[in-house]
Amino acid sequence: MLIDQRWRRLNGQEISRPLIDSVERTIKEEHAAGHRLKVCIGTDSQSYHDLIEFATVIVFLREKKGGFMFINNSRVTIQMGIKERMITEVAKSVEVAYALCDLLDRYHVELEVHADINTDPGFQSNTALKEAMGYIMSMGFVFKAKPDAFASSSCADKVI
Repeated sequence: MLIDQRWRRLNGQEISRPLIDSVERTIKEEHAAGHRLKVCIGTDSQSYHDLIEFATVIVFLREKKGGFMFINNSRVTIQMGIKERMITEVAKSVEVAYALCDLLDRYHVELEVHADINTDPGFQSNTALKEAMGYIMSMGFVFKAKPDAFASSSCADKVI
């Protein structure tokens, strides 16, 4: 399960506590510092022949004060088509969002799930747009796709 895997910060510092505990501690610290938070979760992937590398990020946005992220990298040795890879990215993000949603609700932290899928039909990733949007929204989450899906298309993209 993705939430049980190793997470780290952008500076490489490993997050040694369970993810849910680390997120709760982070929310408490940020609220104590007077910051209002929003959390955006996204996944991106890169395919190299029969190896696919994924990066899932939890982006903590401080209202008008920047942000930071928790990162998880994983790899699989399997071939996938573009649509299957896009849906796998979404599934990884939804898994984390689902694990954190009750906690985020308890602390009144907004949550968005970002998909690295283009809304322009001219791009290959667009083939998974309807399924991804339906999957994320049917789980009750706010859905964002490119160009508004910065957690997946910018943040996760940089840490693959």
